[in-house]
Amino acid sequence: MSEAEARPSNFIRQIIDKDLASGTHTTVHTRFPPEPNGYLHIGHAKSICLNFGIAQDYQGQCNLRFDDTNPEKEDVEYVESIKSDVEWLGFEWAGDICYSSNYFDKLHDYAVELIEKGLAYVEELTPEQIREHRGTLTAPGKESPYRDRSVEENLTLFKKMREGGFKEGEACLRAKIDMSSSFMVMRDPVLYRVRFAHHHQTGDKWCIYPMYDFTHCISDALEGITHSLCTLEFQDNRRLYDWVLDNITIETQPRQYEFSRLNLEYTVMSKRKLIQLVSENLVSGWDDPRMPTISGLRRRGFTPASIREFCKRIGVTKQENMIEFGSLESCIRDDLNENAPRAMAVLDPIKLVIENFGEEETLTVANHPNKPEMGTREVPFTREVFIERDDFREDANKKYKRLVLGKEVRLRGAYVIKAERIEKDDEGNITTIFCSYDADTLGKNPADGRKVKGVIHWVSASKGVEAEIRLYDRLFTVPNPAAESDFTQVINPTSLEVLNGVVEPSLSSALAEQGFQFERTGYFCVDSKDSTSDKLVFNRTVGLRDTWAKIAG
Repeated sequence: MSEAEARPSNFIRQIIDKDLASGTHTTVHTRFPPEPNGYLHIGHAKSICLNFGIAQDYQGQCNLRFDDTNPEKEDVEYVESIKSDVEWLGFEWAGDICYSSNYFDKLHDYAVELIEKGLAYVEELTPEQIREHRGTLTAPGKESPYRDRSVEENLTLFKKMREGGFKEGEACLRAKIDMSSSFMVMRDPVLYRVRFAHHHQTGDKWCIYPMYDFTHCISDALEGITHSLCTLEFQDNRRLYDWVLDNITIETQPRQYEFSRLNLEYTVMSKRKLIQLVSENLVSGWDDPRMPTISGLRRRGFTPASIREFCKRIGVTKQENMIEFGSLESCIRDDLNENAPRAMAVLDPIKLVIENFGEEETLTVANHPNKPEMGTREVPFTREVFIERDDFREDANKKYKRLVLGKEVRLRGAYVIKAERIEKDDEGNITTIFCSYDADTLGKNPADGRKVKGVIHWVSASKGVEAEIRLYDRLFTVPNPAAESDFTQVINPTSLEVLNGVVEPSLSSALAEQGFQFERTGYFCVDSKDSTSDKLVFNRTVGLRDTWAKIAG
């Protein structure tokens, strides 16, 4: 992190400051504990920045731990993508990567300990019956007929579960807590279930797998986590975590603190919904640049610094709220405005012929108008160039500052030109604009003092390089698609527009993910997946200004 990314304060840091001052803790040890059952999204980035950022600022440690208790939905692909995302965001985890599956033997032993203390029992009700017995928010649960089995019988049956003696759904291990608790999570929650599934870390060693709530708190304790940070939906689960740790023989007991999750307009954050988008081919994959995944944002051209800045700006509170998508775009716009080199690209080309221009010239153009240290580049200037179709009109009022028939405009970094005549096809569409140029206006105003206010960009017709330009926009048409009965019905039909453009030849050597400001058009990056030397592909990261704010207004 740079010094510019100043350390923010929030209620969690205030708690840590108090703990360190009082001697409750002498060091800070956090963890980022994703489940490897999908790609990370911008909401996870908030948690990454919080957990790793706190460890960094307090000279502590942050573990990367995969809570891998559900082998049917997990995959090594997700593990690798998560590792890549954390590193790309600029963070390093302490020591080796941790897996909850590393602790499966100990977790099994803790389950046996609970059985021996009469605090867990083997359940043979079906999953449907368990749900029926659990009760409702207004009605207490009903105790299982298997709840009062002896310790010896439960130990025997749990061993049978462990050895594959039950089919999936025939038996599970439940904690014996309180079926009348006002907290549903405390009504004899399931601790272990039977699953004949191959695990990406432990192979086929186990046919019973611990539940997330049982595993998570024990993993934190085994790793010596001092401050266990999670989102507000786990607030009630803290009661179960404390119960588990209070009733097993374990040295440390981390304290959990909850903060509000990130809700971002025009996106969905539910992993189930994101999986649906991918599996139903509603997007091109997890890294589709319209997805709120970290890999999607990265492919679209967002930088690690812009995402860290976004997480800093939104802060850490207990208050649930919906963040405007424009806030995220503002962060990348600020970053790229400062750091992205400039280049010229024509997205909707129309040919312009400079009739009185002779040989090809090579012009030297600054890479950034305010940063001479970013250097210059050479741009070929030829008799025929392409300009944007929208940058020419046969006639226009005085507010139109681009090229008009009979009027003058400056080509960016080049000369003043005047539109003399046009050619049209049989349908009346303009095909070519014929111009003259003032040879004495390279880098200076006309000698006779006339004012030329408009400036437009251009690309040499003979030297320019064809490129596919992908204009990405919000994936949904409504601010809160998750509130819809079917969120797929509000997918934005114009969230991707593909254009065949022409870019200046210097962009042929641009690297994957490299960002540029295309003059007067927006910020774009080289697509990391589809762009090749033979076929350049550029993704629009964000426009020069927030057009959605105008629409909303």
